[in-house]
Amino acid sequence: MRIDKFLKNSRLIKRRTIAKEACDQERITINDKVAKAGSEVKPGDIIHIQFGNSSIKARVLVLSESCKKEDAATMYEIIQ
Repeated sequence: MRIDKFLKNSRLIKRRTIAKEACDQERITINDKVAKAGSEVKPGDIIHIQFGNSSIKARVLVLSESCKKEDAATMYEIIQ
């Protein structure tokens, strides 16, 4: 699954266009490598997202094409 779609489906980032812009600005990494919007993500990957002064590090647990808002948090595990 593409990283921009995963971030939107998991609700880590609200909209896919914002996820794409974050990738273009090199604020998202997958396993310590800068991610492009089309980069593939798979279970077990570590995603690091930089939001201004704060950041989130999460491990991908499940890939889902669509999920309910309540189930979105099961797609990842916050590490830091």
